Amino acid sequence: MTNPNDVDVGIVGLGGIGSHHATKLTERGAALVGGMDIDAGARARFHEEFDVPVYEDGTALYDDCDAVLVTTPNRFHEEYVVSALSAGLDVLVEKPLAHSLESAERIAAAARDADGFCMVGFNNRFAAPVRVIKHGQDEGRFGETTHVEANYVRRRGVPGRGSWFTSAEVAGGGALVDIGVHAIDLALYFLDHPEVVEVSGQTRSEFGGRDDYAYLDMWGDDAGPEGFDVDDSASAFLRAVDGSTVSLEVAWATNRPPTDEFVVRGTEAGATFDRGSDDLTIHEAAVGGGPHLADTEVETPEGDSHEAEQAAFLEAVAAGEAPAINTVEEGLQVQRVSDAIYRSSKRGEAVRLD
Repeated sequence: MTNPNDVDVGIVGLGGIGSHHATKLTERGAALVGGMDIDAGARARFHEEFDVPVYEDGTALYDDCDAVLVTTPNRFHEEYVVSALSAGLDVLVEKPLAHSLESAERIAAAARDADGFCMVGFNNRFAAPVRVIKHGQDEGRFGETTHVEANYVRRRGVPGRGSWFTSAEVAGGGALVDIGVHAIDLALYFLDHPEVVEVSGQTRSEFGGRDDYAYLDMWGDDAGPEGFDVDDSASAFLRAVDGSTVSLEVAWATNRPPTDEFVVRGTEAGATFDRGSDDLTIHEAAVGGGPHLADTEVETPEGDSHEAEQAAFLEAVAAGEAPAINTVEEGLQVQRVSDAIYRSSKRGEAVRLD
């Protein structure tokens, strides 16, 4: 197979993100061949919108597919990723890899033994400014990258309380698991995935459980504080074996201005990237002509990181080769770090990763 759009793709999990992926697939002319969900209402809505067969059981869908996208709630990633890999399919699973470290490790083990591959949906890596930064790093423009400040902070952005996003049993955590893993992944990506050896973190639940949680809008319906048992913010510091570090700030809700800013610090140059706006500035200093500082604003074309992620996945499936980016092992590293942040917070001290 040579044309990525000839790959027969199915989607497991037909909620909001599943429908978003289906829309992107159809817009690019890809072969969306079916969907699966245990919820009859979700199946009916998906069938009406995309006019493809829908199933209550994953194995029935797999017979029609070359590859699947798994977009279920986190707790069910393992069930469908492993079964799809066992059926010989390639898999793109939405982040995080799983709802727990143990589940993520089982997925990674299954992927190592599978004929197909598993790719993890950290779509921010495919944003145009991120690609510019990585190219600059590869060309040596930044020298040695030593530290990343990673921020993914909302002022008020708790998802619908009572949804699976705010259930520890189903999601595995709150803001750290939902948006924090994006920040962890991007920071480690800028550092070329060093071995993280120590994590110090603190998670908090300060807003989502309040009767008087003040907000202007909310994604999903609000069932109130009884539907919230997860963290709504986290702060952490990561130290790698090579001396590189990451400072992390994540929040669904906090009393401060929102920020999506990533600051990449290197020995020869640095960069500030705003994930929300795609603004990118490269910071440099030199002595030629006299000591001076330079801040270069970089313009990049508009693009959709989910579309670029899908393109990379479909190209890999068509080529019959696992992609070198967004690997299951990288997803497992992010899971280990987020798990360590929770453990550090619970213990009140830094934890070592062995």
